[in-house]
Order: sequence, then C-alpha cells, then structure tokens
Amino acid sequence: MKSKHLPVLLVAFGIFIIDQITKYMIKTSMSLHQSFGVIGDFFRITYVENTGMAFGISIGENVLFTVFAAAASIAILSYFFYIKGEHLFARLAMIIIFGGALGNLTDRIFRGSVVDFLDFEFFDIYIPQFDFLFIHFPGYSMTRWPVFNVADIAVSVGMIMLMIFVIFDKEHETGTEEIIAENN
Repeated sequence: MKSKHLPVLLVAFGIFIIDQITKYMIKTSMSLHQSFGVIGDFFRITYVENTGMAFGISIGENVLFTVFAAAASIAILSYFFYIKGEHLFARLAMIIIFGGALGNLTDRIFRGSVVDFLDFEFFDIYIPQFDFLFIHFPGYSMTRWPVFNVADIAVSVGMIMLMIFVIFDKEHETGTEEIIAENN
C-alpha cells in the first residue's frame, strides 16, 4: 500500500472506531428498546437491533445480505485503489462509505444484527392507500425517522458526496468524451 493512501484510509478507520465504540457503549449501558430523551422527544437515544438494511429496511435473509455487504465493501475498497489520486473528493466519499459499511458489516458478522441508537423526530408523512393502474399501494405513514447509527451516517454522507462528485465533475465528462473520440 502506498503511503499516499494512508491518510484517507485513516478516515475509514476513524469512522469504524467511533461507530464501534458508540455501539459498544449503547449495548453495555442500555437494555434493548430502552430509550431516553436528549432534546425532549425530538432527539432520543433508543437502543434497537436491526437485522435489516440501513434505517431498519427489512430485506429478508440476513446471511445473503451480509455476503452482499461484504462483496460491496471489497468492491468499494478495490475501486478506491483503482481511481487516480486527482479525484480526492470521490476517493474520500468512497472511503467514508467503506468505513460505515465496515462498521455495520462487523456487527452483522459478530452480533447477527446492527446496533442502532440515534432516534429523531421527523415531520409527519402520510400517504393514503391508492390504486394506480393495476398496482395497489397500501399507504405509508411515518412520525419518527428510523433509528440509525454512526455507520449509517457515514454511508449516507459518502453517497451524497459521491452523487455531488458525479454531477459536478466536468473533468470526468471531458475525459470520457476524449476517450470516445480516441476510440473512433
């Protein structure tokens, strides 16, 4: 590993350590489903264990998702080393995603579930049930954001950074046009 990768990899390691320490603190100091207000009901610490994806999305088979998450983490890390150093923003985004993914993957492998604890009030969302063409939508409502953790924050922030990079990277678009022109 080249030393130029080390500072960025330390970001992933830092995210992983903070994630694991906070989860350990919650797991050892609270009972499952215990909750207490930090800022009234707006922000609570609530200990839950999640066998689904981020933000409590249920996916069915946990083993299959764990294998997929491990493969995705390896792909992200591989691509991090593949892209050139001039794309620091994109590399930072990927390493932030990797740090969060590694935190939740570690939970899945060693605990069988992910420890979540950050619990925020959310503006109420209500979508009534309806039929569209031949599809029935049963409706949806949400009054609190799904409980999440530090790793989920890292993955979300990294994905937003990656989307910003893709949208605003004019150099990348120019490079692609040059490659197409060279091949024709």
